[in-house]
Amino acid sequence: MRRPQEEAAEHQARLEREHTSSRRAPTYNVLSGVLNAADYGIPQVRHRVFIVGFRSDLGASWSFPEPTHARDALLAAKWLTGEYWDGHSRSAEHAERPAASFLHALRTRLDAREDALKRWTTVRDALTGLPDPRTNAARHIANHVFNPGARQYVGHTGSLLDEPAKTLKAGQHGVPGGENMMVMDNGAVRYFTVREAARLQTFPDDYSFQGAWGAAMRQLGNAVPVSLAEIMARSVATALDTTRHQNN
Repeated sequence: MRRPQEEAAEHQARLEREHTSSRRAPTYNVLSGVLNAADYGIPQVRHRVFIVGFRSDLGASWSFPEPTHARDALLAAKWLTGEYWDGHSRSAEHAERPAASFLHALRTRLDAREDALKRWTTVRDALTGLPDPRTNAARHIANHVFNPGARQYVGHTGSLLDEPAKTLKAGQHGVPGGENMMVMDNGAVRYFTVREAARLQTFPDDYSFQGAWGAAMRQLGNAVPVSLAEIMARSVATALDTTRHQNN
């Protein structure tokens, strides 16, 4: 921090002396990785870079949390066991069934895995219990207000109900696009309400968003999924607690 009455040149010279002094500054062990939120149970395919650093003198041992969910498990729940459709009391007839060769390869991959991962969470999973925002039942739910005007065009096709959502974005020039709309069962599209988008970002239902739809969607588009942030924070905290107990 620049001291009172300190000229810019003096401030820079002082910083340079500090930087080159013999005193040993702390160093850090830094790891970086790209995580897909869908692999951790978030109902959204959202790739984000995480950078985690531990002070070297702590001797902490840490690695990124292992994925807990997988696309193959979702495919199996749909096309091998049918558990996904049964859980939503729906028929698979409206969905395009993969080729037999694909399903055979899927079964082979699953049989070869030693870890039993959970299935990806879909938009339909995330929005369970929320009424259609165009109905009277939606009036009693905060931030669950219908926003008209959604349309499809090249590059803006919306999220399918039976897949994790596309990455919610703050939008080009501040205007959310097709990533912030859903494809309904009849093939039509509509925008996610703020409450629905919050579900996709795993915010609790009692979290209130202020402002118009566009402003709230920009907030959500810039956010890290709450559950993923918690997973990362708990993992780091566990490593620090383990290190502290080992050093005591």
